[in-house]
Amino acid sequence: MSAVSSRDFVKSHLQGQSIDTLDAEREEALKERVRQLLDRENAVLVAHYYTDPVVQALAEETGGFIADSLEMARFGSRHPASTLVVAGVRFMGETSKILSPEKRVLMPTLEAECSLDLGCPVDEFSAFCDQHPDRVVVVYANTSAAVKARADWVVTSSCALDIVEHLMDQDKRIIWGPDKYLGSYIQKQTGADMLLWNGSCIVHEEFKAKGIVDLKRVYPNAAVLVHPESPDAVVEVADVVGSTSQLLKASQELPNDTFIVATDRGIFYKMQQASPDKSFIEAPTAGESATCKSCAHCPWMAMNTLEALVQCLENPGEINTVEVDDSLRVRSLEPLQKMLDFTASMAK
Repeated sequence: MSAVSSRDFVKSHLQGQSIDTLDAEREEALKERVRQLLDRENAVLVAHYYTDPVVQALAEETGGFIADSLEMARFGSRHPASTLVVAGVRFMGETSKILSPEKRVLMPTLEAECSLDLGCPVDEFSAFCDQHPDRVVVVYANTSAAVKARADWVVTSSCALDIVEHLMDQDKRIIWGPDKYLGSYIQKQTGADMLLWNGSCIVHEEFKAKGIVDLKRVYPNAAVLVHPESPDAVVEVADVVGSTSQLLKASQELPNDTFIVATDRGIFYKMQQASPDKSFIEAPTAGESATCKSCAHCPWMAMNTLEALVQCLENPGEINTVEVDDSLRVRSLEPLQKMLDFTASMAK
């Protein structure tokens, strides 16, 4: 099994890249150009919660959508636009293409990767699965189309518990990939027999329980919201553990006026929009690889800039166009469709 090093990923995949701050005039000019190009290309913009707030706002302003990876893809499949522009990371574009094969799917850059995806190469993961043929293979949505095609089930963090409990009812033993922290959380919650792949998210693995406890002393009435991709010690100090959409819902429904949030700070855009009178504080990282008190932002998500959006719509090339081989698409759709059917039945 492959271990994921946040320092190695950032160094090897993001070396030399920087994000420039735009002045207001330049920002507005780029936003207007994106609006024109979306209209010209019969395109719709879908953005992940972790992208820059200016990109999220532009998605809303142009009739697009902000969501987690699966809901982004589902929205795109229902939308009449012939082109989907996916502001997120590579596996999200692939998921959109899997659900909308007839549409053109563009991304600001396919170089926007994910440590969970990169840390789970299909050849190594398949070999691991082959060593345990008696187990059901369950993979997190944060994986490549090829890894999804090797799986029996695809899950998201919002439905993983229910699906694992469903498999337990059938006396199934499970191979789980790739996030070891999410897998550990589900294992503890359910008691399932799970073999965990050794992957992790470079953002969530850096949150520190001690830092959150220290911050709670400063804000004793704050509720702690934690994504289950975080280390076990961080999950243990949480008031609410859940997916991005579940944490957003909790921030609206809980009576607290202050929240310490252990997930990518991009979520603050929707949290603040939904609850303008509440305060949201980044959970501390300040670990060995951190260069700031809290570095809770995915560097690959930050590659979804306004300039990159303009470029991908003006002159899309290989670095922008998502392609999934049709035979691979069909195989990866099967476990994904299982999840969609399961969650639909749960909603009835």
